[in-house]
Amino acid sequence: MPRIITFGEIMVRLQPYNYERFVQADHLEFSFGGGEANVAVSLANYGMDAAYVTKLPAHAIGQCAVNSLRRYGVDTSLIVRGGDRVGIYFNEKGASQRGSVCIYDRAHSAIQEAAAADFDWDRIFEGADWFHFTGITPALGPNVVEICKEACKAAKAKGVKISCDLNYRGKLWTRAQAREAMTDLCQYVDVCISNEEDAKDVFGIEAEATDIYAGEINREGYKSVARQLADRFGFEKVAITLRESHSASDNGWSAMLYDVKSGEYCFSKKYELRIVDRVGGGDSFGGGLIYSLLSGKTAQEAVEFAVAASALKHSIEGDYNMVTVAEVEKLAGGDGSGRIQR
Repeated sequence: MPRIITFGEIMVRLQPYNYERFVQADHLEFSFGGGEANVAVSLANYGMDAAYVTKLPAHAIGQCAVNSLRRYGVDTSLIVRGGDRVGIYFNEKGASQRGSVCIYDRAHSAIQEAAAADFDWDRIFEGADWFHFTGITPALGPNVVEICKEACKAAKAKGVKISCDLNYRGKLWTRAQAREAMTDLCQYVDVCISNEEDAKDVFGIEAEATDIYAGEINREGYKSVARQLADRFGFEKVAITLRESHSASDNGWSAMLYDVKSGEYCFSKKYELRIVDRVGGGDSFGGGLIYSLLSGKTAQEAVEFAVAASALKHSIEGDYNMVTVAEVEKLAGGDGSGRIQR
């Protein structure tokens, strides 16, 4: 069974009930989530050997975060314990023409203040086949950029495939900071995952004739983006998710996978989503893509599985995508009726 290591920050997620605004709420729902943790949960639910690496305090809230991963079969044995706090993010779910709002409270979290010496990457990657991280993790600070680089170097030395979701977050760092750090880190990456904004924000690569706010997608423009990314960094594959935002409640959702070796551009079918919770949608795509590539699926099959997995995530509350391979394959195979199963 392939072994996948993911590395990043897991946070407490606090959210008003239903679609209340922050200023209305007097109760908040409590859960956990974070880009690479979400990917690990997806992979564990697909039956993969998924391990998550981070640094968490030894107190009860840190243990709650660990337990939330263990619940779904993620290997937490490599998590470093120490530091004083778990990062928090507050999420206000949007609806109709009102967009969602995310507010971070993650300064001085255990992982943000971690040191390179906290992680023994040679031991962590023993027996591993794949390593995944996102652009959110190095955005936590220069020390975490260095930790990510050490991880990538160790993974490369052991022949481990590396994937990265660019995931630009303007609330964490500037475009210039992101470009400098990610240009360095992407030299190690084999599979790059991006969306309609990240390639532009991080590397200044923009799809032509596309208006992400009007929901207009130009396929040739995205082929050009994928090709430019692959040419610049030597990626083996580039996946680009394509979100057509009709409103906060209704999105068109599809993706493209560029296989450099074959020169093939594979576009998935498009799903029209009625969104329950979009947080973690990109991470569920990443988890589906990693599973597919490690399972020997063709490029077309891989992008179809990943998009179907992500479409299902948009119907599930919380960060984690709690679906099975059979459920994803059913949707990818064309059964999106949503009929009750008896």
